[in-house]
Amino acid sequence: MSGHVNHEASKTQRTTPTPLPSETNDTARQIVDAAYAVHSRLGSGLTENVYEACLVHELAKRGCSAKRQVRLPVRYDGVTLNAALRLDMVVDERVVAELKAGESILPLHRAQLLTYLKLSGLRSGLLVNSTLPSSVTASGALSCSFPVSWRLGGKK
Repeated sequence: MSGHVNHEASKTQRTTPTPLPSETNDTARQIVDAAYAVHSRLGSGLTENVYEACLVHELAKRGCSAKRQVRLPVRYDGVTLNAALRLDMVVDERVVAELKAGESILPLHRAQLLTYLKLSGLRSGLLVNSTLPSSVTASGALSCSFPVSWRLGGKK
């Protein structure tokens, strides 16, 4: 992951999509499996930071390295500004995981994740919503958007 966000160099370019490395897909699967495990144990109604701490622990048990609240400095007009983005979680230096504790994933959340991916240089991200009602079936109890790069045809 790059250390600075360079908004000047983040113009969208059309390129031929390249498949995600199998390690990235494996990491994404680990995140989804760990998120389901956390939700099945804790249920709904807790704050994002509680789910985040538990998810980091669950990922560590699975051999994944997860960093919480990763600062991504913002570089604009040739200057690094005293304003940084915070990624909820970066797992194995490959996948951004953005955790939400709300009734649904909004288009704004997807746009935020796409921006984080574009500016960090990472290619895969998940949106994880941990507060859906526990009466929802297991397959719908946790809302995960699968790797955004896959949704966009592999675009960086």
